[in-house]
Amino acid sequence: MKNKIDVLDYASHILKETKKGIIITTKSNNKVNAMTVSWGSLGIEWGKNIFIIFVRENRYTKTLLDKNPEFAVNVPISSVDANIIKICGTKSGFNTDKIKELNLTLEEPNIISVPSIKELPLTLECKVIYKQKQDSSQIPEDIKSKFYPQDVDSSFCGANKDFHTVYYGEIVDSYIIE
Repeated sequence: MKNKIDVLDYASHILKETKKGIIITTKSNNKVNAMTVSWGSLGIEWGKNIFIIFVRENRYTKTLLDKNPEFAVNVPISSVDANIIKICGTKSGFNTDKIKELNLTLEEPNIISVPSIKELPLTLECKVIYKQKQDSSQIPEDIKSKFYPQDVDSSFCGANKDFHTVYYGEIVDSYIIE
């Protein structure tokens, strides 16, 4: 069962959890991937509720998003198994089925084609309505050196040399999975 919510009523909770790490699910060609993100924004743009995610250039999630521009935001309501956040943030979907490894329960979506994760029940279904690669020349040097060190390989799960593509997802449905 899914209880529909007004996403703005949960804005503070969503942003606090984002800082700790939430899970984004993507899907293309029947392959579902889960990735931890801790950079995101919730807001209103063009008169629409929007969730913005930042995805590094070499990530499997970017490959899937570019094929199918939809994603689900999966947010815990109470405590979450820290292993979910860790594995989804350190292993690549290129060579790991994180859903299977973590024994996560996929929930069928209402509007988009991407399922959500029952174990992180606050769900935002999003359709990408805008994306843009970051312009590295516009990022201050102190931020570049901390978050985009050019001497760190792109496969490293933390800060590395790859910049991000910013995806604006229109929130087309929001609910809590019971």
